[in-house]
Amino acid sequence: MIRFDREKNAKSIPSVAGRVRPLAVDMPVIAVHFVGDHAAFVGVEENVALVNEADEVSKVAVQSGGILCAVSDGERLVMGGDDGKLVALDKKGEVTLLATDPKRRWIDNVALHSDGAVAWSAGKTAFFRSRNAEDKSFDVPSTVGGLAFAPKGLRLAIAHYNGVTLWFPNMAADAEFLEWAGSHLDVVFSPDNKFLVTAMHEPALHGWRLADNRHMRMVGLPGRVRSMSWSASGKGLATSGADTIIVWPFASKDGPMGKEPAMLAPLPTKVARVACNPKQDILAAAYDGGTILLVRLSDGAEILVKSATAEVSALAWNASGTQLAFATEDGAAGMVKI
Repeated sequence: MIRFDREKNAKSIPSVAGRVRPLAVDMPVIAVHFVGDHAAFVGVEENVALVNEADEVSKVAVQSGGILCAVSDGERLVMGGDDGKLVALDKKGEVTLLATDPKRRWIDNVALHSDGAVAWSAGKTAFFRSRNAEDKSFDVPSTVGGLAFAPKGLRLAIAHYNGVTLWFPNMAADAEFLEWAGSHLDVVFSPDNKFLVTAMHEPALHGWRLADNRHMRMVGLPGRVRSMSWSASGKGLATSGADTIIVWPFASKDGPMGKEPAMLAPLPTKVARVACNPKQDILAAAYDGGTILLVRLSDGAEILVKSATAEVSALAWNASGTQLAFATEDGAAGMVKI
């Protein structure tokens, strides 16, 4: 059993670093996901390293070039590459070519829906394929910055310059445009489907309350937000971009408007990545320099997972919230049972 300590002195923070199991993935990694019983470490180029329950590593070639994006629903891992191909890797380790961009453009965003639908983007075009393999596409005014499916219904959010387009691929209705000046990148729906939030190119987030499209400005960050993760309860959105973990409150109908975010686990370096546990209100945070902490959202209690060595390039929990996996820029990786 792991016990959290509320003491903020770094020397007294309890540690599970000695329980981290090193993994020989031996390649730079851009993302890690769990597919079935395997941890899937997505390489910068060509390969995915699959790690089974015995920590045995096997590599699978999935692309002929660089891998630009990856997402998983637990059943399959879908990736886009600079070779213009969209591929899927299933639980058996089998690779399927899903699509090839006719212009061989980079596929740099991908999203999955719980019913099996997949969306991806190349340039200014977002593509959609339902589970019955019917393809549709939609062009937005500028390069797509991010994609996200709504948790309820097949509504796709397409982030781009000056706002977000909400597209209903299976409906004849016109797409809805949510306008806000600036470049919008990563985009997420809240788990209760009430809010939409984007990470912007500037050090800020922007959000909309979807019932009436009311704007929500989340500013004051010292750096760009490159990582966002919803808490298990869905009431908090954890973000990177500061020297503390910022958790924006979304429990009320107004979201974070008029409320102060929680600021947890301060360190002298900025938070680079956040990953909320899917079952408990704790999260993992990786900082510039390579430190990884577990943090309890209720009181900010901390546990050290990894001390500062190489920069962390990937961080993720398994579906049950019992295993935390990470990878570093120098090709190292590890997992720890929580």
